[in-house]
Amino acid sequence: MTELRIPDAPHAIEKGVPLKLLLDKEAINQLGANLLIVYDKFDKDAFVKEALKEIESLGIKDRADHIAKAMRLYLPQNYMQAISIILASLTPPLQKTDANGLAPLFYMPHNSFVSLYGVEAEFNNGEDPFDVSMDALYQLTQRFSCEFPIRAFIEKDQERTMAVLYKWMKDPNPHVRRLCSEGSRSRLPWAGRLKSLAEDPTPVIPILEELKDDVDGYVRRSVANHVGDIAKDDLELALTLCEKWLENSSRALKKVIRHAVRNPIKNGNFRAFAIRKAAKVY
Repeated sequence: MTELRIPDAPHAIEKGVPLKLLLDKEAINQLGANLLIVYDKFDKDAFVKEALKEIESLGIKDRADHIAKAMRLYLPQNYMQAISIILASLTPPLQKTDANGLAPLFYMPHNSFVSLYGVEAEFNNGEDPFDVSMDALYQLTQRFSCEFPIRAFIEKDQERTMAVLYKWMKDPNPHVRRLCSEGSRSRLPWAGRLKSLAEDPTPVIPILEELKDDVDGYVRRSVANHVGDIAKDDLELALTLCEKWLENSSRALKKVIRHAVRNPIKNGNFRAFAIRKAAKVY
C-alpha cells in the first residue's frame, strides 16, 4: 500500500511567500492520494480538479473550506461514514509540541470538514453527530490544532462542549490539553468572537486553573494568552485570577502571569503593573 504522507513545508513563514500556497496543487494532490489509499471508490482526479477550481484568489482559511467542500462531493454523503474515511487517512500524531514547522497546516481542510458538516444532524442522516465530531477533533488536534473548528460546537452547544473540554484538560496528550484553553478563547486571533464566553468567562476558569501549571510550555502559553483575552472583556476577573495565582507560584507560572497582564500594562493599569512586579522572575 502506498504510504500516507503530508507534503514537506518550510519551518516558518517566508517573506514574500503567501501562506495560502501551503494548500495548493501539491497538498491537494496528496490529500486526494491519502483518501484514495483508504477508500478505493474515491475519485481522486475529479476531487483534485474540483478543489483547484477558482482557488487562486482564496486565502488559506477560505482554501481550507473550499477543499473541504470538494472532499464532500466525492466522499459518502453521510457525515459519519465520510469522517471515518478522513480519519483513516491521517498520518501519525505529532510527537512534539514545537519545531513542527508549517507542514501540519495540511490538515486545515480536514478541520473545516468537521466544522462545516459535523455540527448539524442534517449531514448525518438526521442523527446527532456530536460524539462522532468530538472524536474526530480529538484525533485531528494531535496533528494540527483544532482551535477553530471546536468553536462551532461551543457556539452550538456550549454546555455539552465544555463538558468534553473539562475531560480533555486532563488528557496525557499536550495537544489535546492545549485545545481546551486555546479553542475556548473568547478572542482567538483570526477567529470569530465567542460572545457568550466574552460576556461570561466563568465556564473557562476550571480549564485555566487546571492548565496554569502544565508541564508543557506550549500549553501554559495558551493559558497566558487566554487570560489576556479575558482582560479585554472582564479586567477585574483577569487581574483577580492573576493575583490569586501569585500565591506560592512557580517560576513557570510567574511567566504565565506576566504574559497575561501585558495588555493592561500597555493601557497603563497600575494594578497590572503591581502584578507584573510581584511576578518578577529572578
